[in-house]
Amino acid sequence: MKKLVIIPAYNESKSIERTVQDILTNAPDFDYVIINDCSTDNTLEVCRKNNFNVVDLPINMGIGGAVQTGYLYAFRNGYDMAVQFDGDGQHDAKYLDSMSEYLTENALDMVIGSRFLEKEGFQSTGARRIGIRYFSLLIRILTGKKVSDPTSGMRLINRRVMSVYAKDYPKDYPEPESVVAILKEGMVVKEVPVVMKERSDGVSSISFKRSVYYMIKVTLAILMECLRH
Repeated sequence: MKKLVIIPAYNESKSIERTVQDILTNAPDFDYVIINDCSTDNTLEVCRKNNFNVVDLPINMGIGGAVQTGYLYAFRNGYDMAVQFDGDGQHDAKYLDSMSEYLTENALDMVIGSRFLEKEGFQSTGARRIGIRYFSLLIRILTGKKVSDPTSGMRLINRRVMSVYAKDYPKDYPEPESVVAILKEGMVVKEVPVVMKERSDGVSSISFKRSVYYMIKVTLAILMECLRH
């Protein structure tokens, strides 16, 4: 089984070395690729200095475009599964092997690493937890499926989902919408407990001022996705 870690990176120069080392140490069966989303700091220089496997995007495409680039890379290079993995130090590579085993043994299409199943580690801010619960409820109403952590970026998929995402992937705040898309296709999504850490460096892409836009935009996108099916 060929397995790939996709690391979208925008201005992650302070944490990208630590992220890659975590993968090399704790998930040696996985290859990795960094998608540098036109960083304005020295993320690209750090990657090149360390001979990291990096795709350097010519323009800033946002998180959705960066992740889709990774899925396209994985699909074209014959990987059997791929996992999105944040470059800011929040995710822990020690869970990747168990996630891949769970996906394979249970013939799943996606495994989401959820911080809320066992409620250990960093649980996000209070305001964001309200938003997460809202999207979890919305997804349950529209699909009948329970997803406790629909905004989790730690998601491992098989080649079937990879082929879908390589062709069509949401551009902004993509996690809830993209989960709904494959649930509506009848694919099987399960969650496993993971522990996440608070980001050590960099700045979140979702500011307080953008949170209202985020809620409205993603809600409308999810509703449109459901109408498509």
